Amino acid sequence: MAARDEIDRVTDRITNRMTQAVKEKLEEAAALTGATVNQFMVQASLEKAERVIDREKTIPITARDASMILHMLDHPSMPNAALLRAFERFKQREAENGNQNPAAGEHP
Repeated sequence: MAARDEIDRVTDRITNRMTQAVKEKLEEAAALTGATVNQFMVQASLEKAERVIDREKTIPITARDASMILHMLDHPSMPNAALLRAFERFKQREAENGNQNPAAGEHP
């Protein structure tokens, strides 16, 4: 009964148009893996989707990069003059807009 429930839940459909050569290649690959063409296409598409999502959501860094980032977090540099001026402009704008919340880095 559980298998039937699973079949009933699979209702979405995607239709593909392809050349005869592509269809034949997919049929050959599916046969070699013991899957139907539909199963093969779904699995191959899912694998590709997972690779794309992983690639786009992951920022690869080297051990040297990681070490540098950790060092910068542990030893932050002092703000330069431009940053201090920008922070003062920000505080002034917040005060003009009636924002009573303390700015970042300030205590109430």
